[in-house]
Amino acid sequence: MRTVSRLFDSYELARQAVTDLKDAGIPESEISIVANNVDSRHDRDSDSFDDGSGAGTGAGVGATLGGAAGLLTGLGMLAIPGVGPVVAAGWLATTALGALAGGAAGGVIGALTDAGVDEDDAHVYAEGVRRGGTLVTVRADEDTASRADAILDRSGVAASVRRDAYKEGGWSTFDEGRAPLTKEEIEAERSRYSI
Repeated sequence: MRTVSRLFDSYELARQAVTDLKDAGIPESEISIVANNVDSRHDRDSDSFDDGSGAGTGAGVGATLGGAAGLLTGLGMLAIPGVGPVVAAGWLATTALGALAGGAAGGVIGALTDAGVDEDDAHVYAEGVRRGGTLVTVRADEDTASRADAILDRSGVAASVRRDAYKEGGWSTFDEGRAPLTKEEIEAERSRYSI
């Protein structure tokens, strides 16, 4: 088994990637999504929820995610140290939540590295979610992993690309002891990376 992950600069792009993965025959049970929710845009009962279509205002997550129904209607909310509130679904979310509930450090980083993601890449992905991005991760055999890579490469960002950008700004590693970014800081990050 391989784990394939990409960071997406918008939730809408990540949601489309999940739909494309499912359309390519990748089982929903092998797909995970984790999105920053500091601004409460994904709260189930939020009047400010926006899925990008304008159709979701006030409707809640489950009713508005359209083609990615199933996995994405199972979005749950949790808080990750250093990231803050996130919405998450799939095996990665379950693993991270279990680690957090058990008092283990690392949350998403631990779940990713346990699944075979390089630790340096896991730090980049956690930082990407901290900065307002959305992480999509797939567990797959080699053949399926190649298909997942191709799908996620369409609009996802590899860890190496975002690592370089973060390092230019002085970043070195994800630190779960840091305070989560504010809404304003996340908006600035989204603007920087065209989120």
